[in-house]
Amino acid sequence: MDREVVLTVNGLKKIEDELEQLKTVRRKEVAERIKQAIAFGDISENSEYDEAKNEQAQVEERIMKLEGMLKKARVIDEDDISVDVVSIGSTVHVKDIEFNEEVEYTIVGSAEADPYELKISNESPVGRTLLGKKVGDIVEVQIPDGTTKYEILEIKRL
Repeated sequence: MDREVVLTVNGLKKIEDELEQLKTVRRKEVAERIKQAIAFGDISENSEYDEAKNEQAQVEERIMKLEGMLKKARVIDEDDISVDVVSIGSTVHVKDIEFNEEVEYTIVGSAEADPYELKISNESPVGRTLLGKKVGDIVEVQIPDGTTKYEILEIKRL
């Protein structure tokens, strides 16, 4: 992960909270599972021990990934988010012209994108196309199924 990680203040807090939970709770839980598995005796054919060691490796890998993200983080200050043009941290109310449906996306960095919460990455086709646009603009977005058009109805901060 050589490039900058763009985060909103909420995204930063979420990563910091997850990191804290992994370091203070999950590490201890996994260490206890390893300790219990060792107590069963021979670890060469002990599936509980193998599972616990694999989980330990996953926890440590996630900790390293989160720490790396925090080292490379650039936090978007909410006060720096414009309501005149779409930028990272903007919440954009758009109308799908073809289906006459309205949806509200929040543009975030790729590290905190979550399509189920309608938080889309600035690097996604829709996010990339919306960046820099203004209320009233109609944008055409290449999506896997073809092309769709959105009209930007409103831009607001997170």
